[in-house]
Amino acid sequence: MPYVKTRDGADIYVKDWGEGRPVVLIHGWPLSADSWDPQAVALAEAGYRVIAYDRRGFGRSSQPWNGYDYDSLTDDLAEVMKAAGVEQDATLVGFSMGGGEVARYMSRHDGRGVNAAVLIGSVVPYVLKTDDNPHGAGENDLRQIGESIRKDRATFFRTFFKDFFGVGYVTSPVSEATLDWAWRLAMQASLRATLECANSFSFTDFRPDLPAFRVPTLVIHGTDDKTVPIDATGRAAARGIGMSQLVEYEGAPHGLFATEGERLTQDLLTFLSR
Repeated sequence: MPYVKTRDGADIYVKDWGEGRPVVLIHGWPLSADSWDPQAVALAEAGYRVIAYDRRGFGRSSQPWNGYDYDSLTDDLAEVMKAAGVEQDATLVGFSMGGGEVARYMSRHDGRGVNAAVLIGSVVPYVLKTDDNPHGAGENDLRQIGESIRKDRATFFRTFFKDFFGVGYVTSPVSEATLDWAWRLAMQASLRATLECANSFSFTDFRPDLPAFRVPTLVIHGTDDKTVPIDATGRAAARGIGMSQLVEYEGAPHGLFATEGERLTQDLLTFLSR
């Protein structure tokens, strides 16, 4: 099952590794399912069936013009799960933008087949700063993302990934090779998908979706996350989800799958074995 054909003809590339209870991994912007590989291998070796797919417009999936709103992206998730025969006991794991698909799946698809959820550095519940969301990011700052990408996408992502992985002037938690690898994944995506998904995660309000989380939910977030600041997202999500557990990674940046990879993998395994 390398590809799943969606209702509107898009082809979604899917990795399906291992056997056991299903764990569906949903990647962040602007990467692909490959960003999950260390965790995917560890989970599969631990006896889980790991399903990770490239969001439409990214990685090896097709690059249609439309379908980058969260309702459409979540319908893609539902179609991947259906094609894989995932009908029960699944855990959805969403990183960054991927947390939005988890939240919308819980509401739009009534959490069908899901018995646990994980949000990692997630954009849930709301990134935009408003009167009732004072810790969010300003609209002008969020709009600037798209403007910078249109002007010089390659240079934008060179800078973006330094904040993403917490690279400083003196020290770096990741290698130059990792920065180059992430940049190549970002440049593999279509420009249209990159821009439209930036709008989707910036301006979609997931607060109405939170009551639909009726399963144990693990929320993991770095306290020094400059890409998706924790106060507007991780901490707010944990407050709004009834059966949630918040784990804060002190001093950690956004790209936890690389900067805190071993700890993240162990926390996932511990949660899954509950």
